[in-house]
Amino acid sequence: MRVPPPRHLVFSAALLVVGAALGFVFLWIGTPLPFMLGSLIGSAIIAMTFGHSFPEGYVFPMRFREVFVGVIGVMIGAQVTPEILSLIPKMAYSIPAILIFVVIAHWGNYRIFRGLGRLDPHTAYYSGSPGGLMEAIAFGEEDGADLRVLTILQFLRIIVVVAILPFAISIYEGAPVGSAAGLSFSDDPAQWHDIALTLALAVIGLWLGGLVRVPAAQLTGPLLLVGVASGFGLIDLVIPAWLVATAQVVLGTSLGLRFVGLTRRMLVQGLGLATVSGAFMLGLGVLFAFALSRFAGLDMETLIISFAPGGVTEMSLIALSLTGNPAFVTLHHLVRILAAVGELALVKKLGWLNR
Repeated sequence: MRVPPPRHLVFSAALLVVGAALGFVFLWIGTPLPFMLGSLIGSAIIAMTFGHSFPEGYVFPMRFREVFVGVIGVMIGAQVTPEILSLIPKMAYSIPAILIFVVIAHWGNYRIFRGLGRLDPHTAYYSGSPGGLMEAIAFGEEDGADLRVLTILQFLRIIVVVAILPFAISIYEGAPVGSAAGLSFSDDPAQWHDIALTLALAVIGLWLGGLVRVPAAQLTGPLLLVGVASGFGLIDLVIPAWLVATAQVVLGTSLGLRFVGLTRRMLVQGLGLATVSGAFMLGLGVLFAFALSRFAGLDMETLIISFAPGGVTEMSLIALSLTGNPAFVTLHHLVRILAAVGELALVKKLGWLNR
């Protein structure tokens, strides 16, 4: 593993400090998920304005990000209790609904990108995939899609959803939610051994996830490891709220840096299409959530997050911060990713786009 140059580490630390500072500003204002949104907006502005002046060859340290993705997996796994087994019968309705959602969402995105964006069929199809980013890029490259447009639209869609969803749920609830509402994971103060164990389990889970090659391994490995132990009552972690805030800053900062190299024109065009696409899929998800909440008796807010077309890590963190059922949410997003990848592979194999 190559160690980043010291100046890159210092620059990354400065970005995180700026993100944390804006997080406290957003917390004072009372926005939902203040540390994620504050760091995302801060790093995006820096990337757009000063990206050309970044240290040569700079990239955000992804190993560092992976550790905090693993920490989020540990946090989700720690929320698993035997009571979650009671939701399994109801998942017989929600899991198939996710599969239907993927097909409808992808078809709608394709029509939006073809009609509104005037994209060619291959770029529109792979840009519109509601999951499986790396597979969409790989398949799109083989089929001649415009990879720059494809990547921009995929990343902007995630950012749009991350930005909109907490505010939408706050409006739905009629009050700030998540960190802005003073979220805490436990009434007992966390001890140093809880924090050390959380970090250790995150690293072990990262290794296990990579070993067995599960989807979204950085998140899923630690989640499964801790979820099994927590479900059987083998561990009882006390996770401090500041650790959740730190994870928000790391993820928000790394997301915002995706704006490096984007011109104003590219941003406006891409953001417009991504906003239409994101709003369409969020609206579609709300319809599915409303139907399932009435038919299967599942929690409406948890279902909305489960159907929101963001990244699995970001949506899982939102579930944690908004006190949804994070294990339930993560499972549904993993199914969404698998379904999207399966659809991409099937369409490519059958050659439907070339007809």
